[in-house]
Amino acid sequence: MQVLNKVEINRSLSTKIVDARVAHAFNAHKNVLITSSFGTTSAIMLHIVSRIRPNHPIYFINTRYHFEETLQYKELLTRRLGLNVIDLEPEDWKHDFTVKDKTWSKDPNFCCQLNKVEPLDRVKKGHDVWISGLIGYQNNYRSHFEIMVEKAGMYKFYPLIDWSREQVDEYFELHGLPRHPLEALGYDSIGCTHCTQKGKGRAGRWPGSSKNECGLHL
Repeated sequence: MQVLNKVEINRSLSTKIVDARVAHAFNAHKNVLITSSFGTTSAIMLHIVSRIRPNHPIYFINTRYHFEETLQYKELLTRRLGLNVIDLEPEDWKHDFTVKDKTWSKDPNFCCQLNKVEPLDRVKKGHDVWISGLIGYQNNYRSHFEIMVEKAGMYKFYPLIDWSREQVDEYFELHGLPRHPLEALGYDSIGCTHCTQKGKGRAGRWPGSSKNECGLHL
């Protein structure tokens, strides 16, 4: 069997429709990790996975700082698509520290490390590929991502990375998928309550700071 290198795989995947990209990840790898933030564009990847690999675990990092609307949207999509969602939570004492310390206001990177990065790190072991629904137009940093990248011994797979906003809107309309309730109020990107405001792209995340990523995809 021919073994393709990363450049050849990305070249091949660039010509494929998104369903074929996701199917490739499942066919080429045994241990596939899928995460979802249940944000404004999350329903697309969740819909695709629910059709290609029903009941595959979907990990949701519950920082305990989410908007109530996000948790309601998570429950709606879970029922609508028949998802197998598994919550990942920070250690109680670490989360309690960030509550009392208000770490998000002093050191948001450390807050993300305790409440998002560490919980995911516990399940990343044993997986060789991680599928995420990141889209390139969300900010300049993400716009440079390829469909597949390799970092720290794991393949990161971004099947939607080259999609446009128009393609996103068309997919929602074509498949009758519900939108995140905060999107209509001007929230393009939605994370924790303390660090999210209204804004286009990811402009509303960590406003007033140079931070634009939580650390999961750095």
